[in-house]
Amino acid sequence: MKGYWSIVWERFKQNKLAVVGFCIVIFLFMIALCAPLIANNKPYILIYNDRLYFPILFEYKELAGFDFKKIDGYKIFPPIPYSYSEYDLNAIVQPPTTNHILGTDEQGRDLAARMLYGTRVSIFVGFVAVFLYVVIGIIIGALAGFYGGWVDIIISRIIEIVMCFPTFFLILTILALWGQSLLNVMIVIGITGWTGIARIVRGEFFKLREQDFVMASKALGARDYWIIFKHILPNAMAPVMVSATFGIASTILIESSLSFLGFGVQPPTPSWGDILSQSRDFIDFAWWLTLIPGFAIFITITSYNLVGEGLQDALDPKQYR
Repeated sequence: MKGYWSIVWERFKQNKLAVVGFCIVIFLFMIALCAPLIANNKPYILIYNDRLYFPILFEYKELAGFDFKKIDGYKIFPPIPYSYSEYDLNAIVQPPTTNHILGTDEQGRDLAARMLYGTRVSIFVGFVAVFLYVVIGIIIGALAGFYGGWVDIIISRIIEIVMCFPTFFLILTILALWGQSLLNVMIVIGITGWTGIARIVRGEFFKLREQDFVMASKALGARDYWIIFKHILPNAMAPVMVSATFGIASTILIESSLSFLGFGVQPPTPSWGDILSQSRDFIDFAWWLTLIPGFAIFITITSYNLVGEGLQDALDPKQYR
């Protein structure tokens, strides 16, 4: 007999658009994970002075400061033999060519390398920030839904107050006070985005806390934290997973918007929003600087939304036959 998650997976696979979105998400995750192996100005293998080196994997004191492209010897470079911060003053604002497959920016940096490393930033910020606010939302929502009464009243009022703040401007204010860094962006998004998860968990706990298995656990003397995290929470995670999937897409868009305005990831670390921002002065003739990062943001957000919708349909018991 098939388990619950096996049934969910079977139903998820029936949604072709969701499967396509899922494949794109996995592809982007693999790109983010393997970016240093795909785009790097260090070779995989170098034979120099009759010695074998692996510069892309290890640091060698005798090779410190060397320009590997000018070293005589046998070399195997990655498919994109450029670093995201490497300058080529002979190829400033150059359209896509065989040397730079996605062109270069106003400082001669390879756009393909910067896009690959920008994928790491977007995926990392999306997952970490969503994980942070999911944890906060689960804890606060579980307390409100399980205990009810005055605990629920206080937490509900706090949720309503936080939801009244304009999130984006609140993020800008906090970043202005704390400083602009990747860590601060993730923390700020995490501490401002938990309200939706908290409301979902609260509602699920209200439905489940009177179920027979919960009453039986109480009758057997189980502690509250054991009932919350062992019995109720696993049965309330389905809508949380759906909301978290949509939340990753929203977080990537927020991070790109912050970087576009100059409040996100700071140079030389590449970000899709920062690349898009730098293209404003060249939009008339350097189409690749606008089209490529804009398309990457669009396809990533669309893919996560497709996965979220497919997961929502697969987890909906009303659609089960």
